[in-house]
Amino acid sequence: MSLLIRLLLALAAPITALFVARDALNFDVVQTFVAVGLVAVLCIIAAFWPRRSGKVEL
Repeated sequence: MSLLIRLLLALAAPITALFVARDALNFDVVQTFVAVGLVAVLCIIAAFWPRRSGKVEL
């Protein structure tokens, strides 16, 4: 679980750095919000990903 969280925070850090300076006091908070947003986007993608059913449609 910690590996997943580290990967998300590593992905969120450069995105956050585009909007907030790395030495700002609230960088960690904004990075956490960006990581939560990435989790939400991944969940939405997984929810609407087309699944193949076993039925053959004509």
